[in-house]
Amino acid sequence: MLWLQTKKIVIVIAGALINALAMNLFLIPANVYSSGFTGVAQLLSKVLSDYTAINVSMGFLLLLLNIPVAILGWKKVGKSFTVYSFLSVLLTSLFLSMIPIKQVSHDILLNAVFGGVILAIGVGITLKWGASTGGVDIIAMVLSRMKDKPVGPYMFVLNGIIIITAGFLYGWEKALYTLVTLYTSTRVIDAIHTRHAKLTAMIVTKKADEMKKAIHASLVRGITMIPAKGAFSNETREMLMIVITRYELFDLERIIHEVDPNAFTNIVQTTGVYGFFRRE
Repeated sequence: MLWLQTKKIVIVIAGALINALAMNLFLIPANVYSSGFTGVAQLLSKVLSDYTAINVSMGFLLLLLNIPVAILGWKKVGKSFTVYSFLSVLLTSLFLSMIPIKQVSHDILLNAVFGGVILAIGVGITLKWGASTGGVDIIAMVLSRMKDKPVGPYMFVLNGIIIITAGFLYGWEKALYTLVTLYTSTRVIDAIHTRHAKLTAMIVTKKADEMKKAIHASLVRGITMIPAKGAFSNETREMLMIVITRYELFDLERIIHEVDPNAFTNIVQTTGVYGFFRRE
């Protein structure tokens, strides 16, 4: 368990470093904006320095924006996910302050594309290991666990505000290149982690009761148990069917590996859920 936590911390550190490199070497020098809270912090820092006498670093603003979200996540989501996510934000803020802002390329399209790709690698590996880069990801978890509200519309509005504000203040060309970055980063995150907000796991195991208890101890999700029988071996087993969010995939994989490494698990995309999406 200790080696897993150590590896997770290393991944979070690497993800934060990659995120900071993408921002300071590609996106910030080109005035191309990221998505979510990172984009908000980037835009606020730029606006304050250009239109007021106040100079606040993007890293500090990113940390400041994530404090109330982290408190919300601590209360509503869980300590482990929130701690690792806030650690990611804290390290990203630190690396943003340490790494000098330097323009690698003067081609704005190259900055938009490579910045989006590198940023997505950092976000993707962090998500894959059961943490997040904070901000909207934690809000998504809270909404999912409370009332199963989709985060898509909120993300769309937030990114829309960033793009429109950037367009009005710094020209619509910058806003269009921001769209290129958003599209590129989304596609790469899809490839590294998963594009689907909800996933269905079907777990065929001989240790159904142990698996059920372990899942309920970590995830606030209902489980449907279905009798199963091997067609070749004729062995009687049980299948546990559970719908989760993409943020819970790492924890579920860890539980399955610990309880029954020989379990057969099929993870499929879920396009819609009707009824209760949580364990009351």
